Amino acid sequence: MEVGPQRRPYRMGARASAAAATGERVLDAATEVFWETPSDQISLDEVARRAGVSVQTVIRHFGGKDGLFAAASAREAGRVRAQRDEAPVGDTVAAIRVLVEHYENTADQVLKMLAEEQRVPGLREIVDRGRAMHRDWCARVFSHALADRGGVERRRRLAQLVAVCDVYTWKLLRRDAGLSRRQTELALVELVQPLLEVP
Repeated sequence: MEVGPQRRPYRMGARASAAAATGERVLDAATEVFWETPSDQISLDEVARRAGVSVQTVIRHFGGKDGLFAAASAREAGRVRAQRDEAPVGDTVAAIRVLVEHYENTADQVLKMLAEEQRVPGLREIVDRGRAMHRDWCARVFSHALADRGGVERRRRLAQLVAVCDVYTWKLLRRDAGLSRRQTELALVELVQPLLEVP
């Protein structure tokens, strides 16, 4: 008589774990496809094939293409935030090292999204969230240099820090100018330092 009640929670737990694992596998496949394929050419068929599931399974988990990529972008944003948040407040050299590490790993993907945002519905919102995250990161990491500034002066200084720390600045230094990673870090520190002088 007790066997059924004891086994049912186990089966339900195993089923939930399997469903979660399937969802993660689908998100992994969606992320792969997203980085390899123009966003407007991505198909659920390809995502399902790579994940080893049916298209119906993808739809059942995420409700279609928009839901799938919203979930994938939210997961990736969480990972980016966790990595970027390792940057300490008040230590410019360490913060720039974390920033460059992030760009070394993700710049190609970020640049792809920026290039496609105007022609792919839904991508603009993801990119705007990324911009807001970057701005918030700069405001946190360089808060010691912004604390004594107010109004338009603070907005201008934060905008300058956001621009200097932008992925396009990294690209100009690292890719276009051919600087090494170490020299790119040094160049960014040298660009940032004058902006951190206390008024």
